[in-house]
Amino acid sequence: MESSSMTGHLTLDDLKTAASRDTIDTVMVGLVDLQGRLVGKRIPVRHFLDELLPSGMHFCKYLLGTDMEMNTPDGFPSMSWSEGYGDWVAVPDLSTLRAVPWLPGTALVLSDVVDHHGHPVAVSPRQVLKRQIARAEARGFDPIMATELEFYLWRETFESAREKDYVGLKTFGWYLEDYHFLQSTKAEPFYRDVRRQMRDAGIPLVAAKGEAGPGQYEINLHHGPALAAGDHHAIYKHGLKEIAVAHDLAVTFMAKPDHRLTGSSCHIHVSLRDRQTGQNAFAGGDPDHPEAMSPVAQSFLAGQLALSQQWALLFAPTINSYKRYASASWAPVNIAWAYDNRTCGLRVVGGGQSLHVENRLPGADANPYIALAGILGAGLWGVEHRLTLPPEFSGNAYQADDLPRVPRRLDDALELFRNSQPALDTFGPEVVAHYLNAARVEREAYDAIVTTWERERYFERI
Repeated sequence: MESSSMTGHLTLDDLKTAASRDTIDTVMVGLVDLQGRLVGKRIPVRHFLDELLPSGMHFCKYLLGTDMEMNTPDGFPSMSWSEGYGDWVAVPDLSTLRAVPWLPGTALVLSDVVDHHGHPVAVSPRQVLKRQIARAEARGFDPIMATELEFYLWRETFESAREKDYVGLKTFGWYLEDYHFLQSTKAEPFYRDVRRQMRDAGIPLVAAKGEAGPGQYEINLHHGPALAAGDHHAIYKHGLKEIAVAHDLAVTFMAKPDHRLTGSSCHIHVSLRDRQTGQNAFAGGDPDHPEAMSPVAQSFLAGQLALSQQWALLFAPTINSYKRYASASWAPVNIAWAYDNRTCGLRVVGGGQSLHVENRLPGADANPYIALAGILGAGLWGVEHRLTLPPEFSGNAYQADDLPRVPRRLDDALELFRNSQPALDTFGPEVVAHYLNAARVEREAYDAIVTTWERERYFERI
């Protein structure tokens, strides 16, 4: 695959040099929409350097108020036909500037969204996360986070899948390949290309492996500052699709692409670093018991535990999301915490300076910034209210009858979030209303469609 001659993170001087040598001619100025997708414009590099940098890139604000199909639904007060669908401004964050190795002569920069007065747009996914990071910093902590990204690889193109009405598609493998070298080796030309291209884009990878389903794969990204974790996830997810296109393959990040297949998750790992000492604020300080949690860690975990039901919408934003939550499926059903227990939604792992919490609730379809913000916001709510952590769960959480359950449907999650006072206190009424409306639009779009399942069930037999 042809690629840029420059790799990794770029400084502004690097970009100017590349422009003068004509090794980079295009800059993708991007932002993440409500669905977690990278959107934006391709800008000639000279125009980016000479004209766009001082003022930012204007874009139609409807990008943060559409559904999956780019329709313009009602219910977003600042984005409507009556308001005129004006512009907002994407201000490039030059710390995210990087070469895009799988696209010749191309660089990418992510942006923060502001209005015409330079004020951050609160409902922008990146801004939602930045606000929670600021809350952590005000308490003396730097949040350290990492994501896992699961997906299915198909022996299809996106076009062939569409032509088949997404029925009878072939996964790349045909048997469960969790940790298997042999099965994943069959797709290694694609996976190796992904690893190399992402390395050259400056996205740090810890590991990659076959996952629980046939043709399913998992990418583990390196831990780091929370904002970088969201940025890296968004770029990796987008890049996987573009590299798949170049290989005449398709990937999907549906939480549950088929009821017969294991769902795809986005497990998120989190700890807090003390800004004064640079040490892990979760570590309990007991050398004989490295798994012991500090009071901060216990309250942070208690906050996640207390709000996981109410805030499920932030981790599971689509109709399909809730079909992933099935018993004995590696996705949590009941909300509990334990040390190194994968049946629980909240799993404490590591020890000492590596002690952290893995939140297993988000699916692969989650908007990374919103999911990270939800985890961080819930944890900080627990710290601020000095919540007491309940006893560790022991055993198989799938079989427990006395634990709070993950909402069964998007409707249930919508109502829980609507009635969550901690959500209003944490995110503000504007953000809560915006994401409630996005969920309402998703639900109503589904309710209006006659599905293949309905035809198969009722066409002849009713």
